[in-house]
Amino acid sequence: MSTTSRPPARKRAGADQRPARSRASAGEDDQARQRSPRRRASSGEQRSPRRRASSGEQGAPPPAAPDPGERDREIAAALEAWFGRVARDLPWRRTRDPYAIWLSEVMLQQTRVETVIPYYERFLARYPTVFALASAEIDDVLSLWSGLGYYRRARVLHLAAREVTSRHDGALPRDVSALLALPGVGAYTAGAIASIAYDQPVPLVDGNVARVLSRIEGIDDDIRSASGTRKLWSTAERLVRGSADSVHPGRFNQALMELGATVCTPRNPRCDACPVDGACVARAAGRQAELPVIAPKRDVPAVAMVAAVVRSGDRVLFVRRAEGGLFGGLWEPPMVEARSLADARALLELVGVTRDAALREVGRVRHILTHRRLDVTVARAEVAAPWRFRAKLASPYEKAAWLDPGALDIGVSKLARKVLSAASAPDAGTARRPR
Repeated sequence: MSTTSRPPARKRAGADQRPARSRASAGEDDQARQRSPRRRASSGEQRSPRRRASSGEQGAPPPAAPDPGERDREIAAALEAWFGRVARDLPWRRTRDPYAIWLSEVMLQQTRVETVIPYYERFLARYPTVFALASAEIDDVLSLWSGLGYYRRARVLHLAAREVTSRHDGALPRDVSALLALPGVGAYTAGAIASIAYDQPVPLVDGNVARVLSRIEGIDDDIRSASGTRKLWSTAERLVRGSADSVHPGRFNQALMELGATVCTPRNPRCDACPVDGACVARAAGRQAELPVIAPKRDVPAVAMVAAVVRSGDRVLFVRRAEGGLFGGLWEPPMVEARSLADARALLELVGVTRDAALREVGRVRHILTHRRLDVTVARAEVAAPWRFRAKLASPYEKAAWLDPGALDIGVSKLARKVLSAASAPDAGTARRPR
């Protein structure tokens, strides 16, 4: 599901993908220009690949079939020229550091560009090298990641950084197979690092690229199906390898992502601003709105939960989830799967909440995840003094502590912050409707 290249004047970038990956769709670029099919070559600008028209002269020989390689090279050249004019100035595009490119790509997975930028800059300031990240405590890493979501990315990034230091002396490998062997590095991320940081003609396909290629090539397969995935990656590889002699692979890949993020958008694509509209099968057939083909998602199941916010003075009871599961390694008020506070009492006792805590329902929150929707009843209690915890907490929790929620330096999920907010709201005495 996620942008690093050197900016226009041959600057190099630092994040494999994201001109704006599936992750993030940006607003229109006011520099994007409409192209006239009659623009003269003497203007100095790269022309959009032209559609070949058949000759209408009587007796004239049929036109020669267009050379597919020439079409691919025209597409690549037009994309590079366009990218040089309109590419957004993003922090990961100002570096060739493979580590910075890797970090940006991980953060951009399923996350919007504007959300990522401050996290990226803070993270690099704290952990400027792979060595710095590898030597950090996971709680510190999760604390810095807190609020960005999809926390498994941070845990796997930290694990991979340790592997890079132990097996590769702190330098991300240039070889794609070695990159793919790292925890959490898939074909997309490996392609981003290899092409943007190391100038290798390696393809990548994220959500934005998949949309662009499906329209340019007129791919009718569901882009999430096995056949659709094969066609997309095959097309991406053909284009980046075929143009490698004339166009920098990293710039080409980033241009594809930028096009998908800013012009070839999911709805209402701005075809008149597209540098390759003349080569686009979907545009020629008027099928921009039909492609890409994406099967509808299944309904997300709802899961009822109860969260207990127990306060003693300025401290609140927090528990930490074990690594590996949902919100692994993060801290939160105790939560259990139950439909009501009455049903949750016995379960809460197993995760650190004593039976004599006078819990009362104060609100509800809703939290949407990729594969489920959490509907959480929030209960609150005030106790005179903190209690000692049971020797072993029930799954998924492994540790408990009384912490000041106003001075947290630990990893806390967005859901936990919603729960704390609901419990501390001025009118928290009455249950609120799900948000």
